[in-house]
Order: sequence, then structure tokens, then C-alpha cells
Amino acid sequence: MTDPVRVAVVGAGAITQVAHLPVLRRMPGVTVTAICDADVGKAQALAARFEVPEYYDDIEEVLRHAPVDALAICVPNHLHEIHAIAALSAGAHVLCERPLALTLDGVERVLAASERHGRRVMVGMNHRFRSDVQAVRGFLAGGDIGAVQAVRGGWHTFQPSRQLLGWRLRRPQAGGGALLDLGLPIIDLALWITGWPAVHRVSAHLPGRTGDATEALGTALIVCDTGMSISVDVNWAHIGDGERFWFDLSGTRGSAAINPLRVFREAHGTVADLTPRGASGRETQFTQSYRAEWTYFLAVIRGDVNAPPPRDQLAVQRVLDALYRSADEGRDITL
Repeated sequence: MTDPVRVAVVGAGAITQVAHLPVLRRMPGVTVTAICDADVGKAQALAARFEVPEYYDDIEEVLRHAPVDALAICVPNHLHEIHAIAALSAGAHVLCERPLALTLDGVERVLAASERHGRRVMVGMNHRFRSDVQAVRGFLAGGDIGAVQAVRGGWHTFQPSRQLLGWRLRRPQAGGGALLDLGLPIIDLALWITGWPAVHRVSAHLPGRTGDATEALGTALIVCDTGMSISVDVNWAHIGDGERFWFDLSGTRGSAAINPLRVFREAHGTVADLTPRGASGRETQFTQSYRAEWTYFLAVIRGDVNAPPPRDQLAVQRVLDALYRSADEGRDITL
């Protein structure tokens, strides 16, 4: 019988409360042993709510005293790198919320620590694990859509500044605003699902990004060496019926979209609807993606899946850095 994987969660914010802990408490073969947050009262309350035996206010105390095989790092962005390296150095595997670090050198340091200490690190790109994304990936692999010519994605939420955590509004702690928070997972998903084409040039417009302030909305364009383009539209201040999230692909033979899942193909001069019609489960795509993400991560650290190190995050970070440089300098950036 395999011993349960002992997981500590560092950071008691929203993503811990609505995603990681609700999923982990229902996963077989997992025991959540500790919760850590700088606000120890918050950590204590969350530990009581989810029946977690220990709580701390310092990651070093977790690594020193808590029984732990893996850490989920869900703290403000500027702490991701240092916490990930501390955990890896202490012999724990790491699932880190995006981004892995705020700089290219920081991503390299985390990857080097993972290799040096023989522990696995994974970045929480949960959208890759959505069932509708996996379905689209299957149609791409089967050639139904043809070569992807364009990806159009966007994410609009209603998060007025008074509802945002203060650190997200400050560049030194967040690294970026809506483009980093909402655009990064779309960029990662677009590059991943299309097989990591080389990026040729980028352009971004991010109004409100001045001084130490982060941007609340913006647009970005990424052009790849293959000719494929990726456009991203993000907004923290969307006023409408509700949150909007879209991800559309246009190919030489068809098109696909998620949220909702739709797949079409040209056949003999007519449009054929290939959208799967199977019954949907009771889980939302949000919950399902985090459950699948954790299932995969556990398989990796148990050695059941031979996953490569996440060096793809270096490519993502290069694109993100170039987009912010484009916005700051007001011009296209060639990579």
C-alpha cells in the first residue's frame, strides 16, 4: 500500500480556499498536514475549516517541523521563487502557482534548484488540464483543424481596486497586473497547445502601467515564426453580465473554441460540426482542472509519469518580459 503524500499549503488566500484545499481534501492518497500564512490567524481559521492539523506563519517553520512531501505555493508573486527554492532545498516537491518567478533568471534558479536537489517542480497552469482544452488538443493532434493560424483569447473579470489584494496593485510585489494575472495563462495555453512555436515579435498596450502601479487592462499581440498570431485581451474592471473567458483557434481546415467547447471542420465545401456531445460532469471546469492538475502532479512525484522539467516556462517568461517592454517603450519588440 502506498503511503499518502503529505502536502503543506503555503498561502491562505483565495486560490487556496476555493481551489487547492477543496480539491485536496477529497483526493485519495493525499494528506494536508499544514497551512502557512503570514497572517497566522487566517492560517489557523483555514486549518480549522478544512480539518488540517497544523498551522504556521513562516515557511521555514513548516519545512523544519511539519511532516511534508510536497508544498503548494500560493503566496504573492514576488515570493514564489524564494519559497520554491527553500522547499526544494529542504527536500520537498513543489507545485507553484503561476508565475514560477518574476524574472527569467529567477525561473532558471528554481529549475536549477529542482535539478540540484532531485525534487520536482510544477507550475500551476490549470487551464491545460481542462477537459474542453484536452478535447481540443485531441482534435489538433488528429489534424481535424489543420495548421493553427490564429489564437484569440481573453479574460475579463470585475475586480475593482478595493476588492483586489493590495500586493496585486504594486509592481514590485506583483510583477505585473492584469496581463500577468489573466494573460499569462492564456499565453501559456496558446503556446503549449500549438506545440511551442518560436515567437518572432510582440506588441502590447497596457494603460495605467505607470510608476509602481500595475495595469488593470490591456491587449497583447504575439507573432510566431510560423506566421501564427496570438492575441490576448485582459481586463480587471469588466462591467457586464459576469466574468468573460474565451479561447478560440482558427486553423487551415477548421476552428475550435472552449467555454463552451465547439469544434468545426470544412468538409466538401460545407461546415461540419464536430463538437463532442457527451454529458458533462457535475464539476465545473474550474474545479475539474485543479483536480486533474493535482492528479498529474502526484503521478509525477510518485514516478508514475516521466514529465520533463518545466523549462517551457523560460519561453513564456521571455514573451511576458518582451510584452511589458513593448508596453513601456511603446513599440514592437523582436525576440
